[in-house]
Amino acid sequence: QELPTGARVVRANWSDNPWLPPELEQERLDCLRTDPDQYRHIWEGDYATVLTGAYYAASLTAARFEGRIGKVARDPLLPVKAFWDIGLRDATAIWIVQYVGREIRVLDYYEAVRQPLAAHLEWLRSKGYGNAECFLPHDGSQEDAITAIRFEDHIRSAGFDVTTVPNQGKGAALKRVEASRRLFPAFWFNEATCSPGLDALGWYHEKFDEARNIGLGPEHDWSSHGADAFGLISVAYEEPRKPPVYQPRDMSWVV
Repeated sequence: QELPTGARVVRANWSDNPWLPPELEQERLDCLRTDPDQYRHIWEGDYATVLTGAYYAASLTAARFEGRIGKVARDPLLPVKAFWDIGLRDATAIWIVQYVGREIRVLDYYEAVRQPLAAHLEWLRSKGYGNAECFLPHDGSQEDAITAIRFEDHIRSAGFDVTTVPNQGKGAALKRVEASRRLFPAFWFNEATCSPGLDALGWYHEKFDEARNIGLGPEHDWSSHGADAFGLISVAYEEPRKPPVYQPRDMSWVV
């Protein structure tokens, strides 16, 4: 909509009001405590990108308030890892990650629909991730219906190191969610390049049977691919080992 002559839009929020009543401040704090899923939409003016009841809603809210969603730089001296969700008939998703101490730095996100494997590998190379170790879900070890070559072998033949993560068994999707929520305080996201992936995490939610009032597990929709690839990060993660503590030998003599 075109603005009237001389008019301009100024974004103003509760934080710009030096006379914010104590009652509204308490209401804001109550919202942050009881409804973190929608806090930024209600009080910060953000678009509603997090669905109420989404698996990662509270984790994303905490990460944003703790400053873990913003600018994250790549360390040129440390290896890069690429975590995949393979979409043969729909979307393929890839998260780019570095482990820096106990921080999991998420540098980039990629998603493409019904594109050949060559397109995904070309994206990795074009972004400077040509030396990334690729982590695939269990179906990475399955043979292609046409070439009879395993997906992991295709990627390996293109010059990448590949690790296929074993199937987590029954309830694998929820196991990935629980592992990721436990590990979420260690995640730092580069928002400029991860925004579509963050949107997927904010939407990934339980499918609900309202008639029986029960959950049916994760809803398989547009957000599933990014969420599944993200879950693979946590399933494959190994905490850095602490260096051994040197204990000097007691060289004293008893006389």
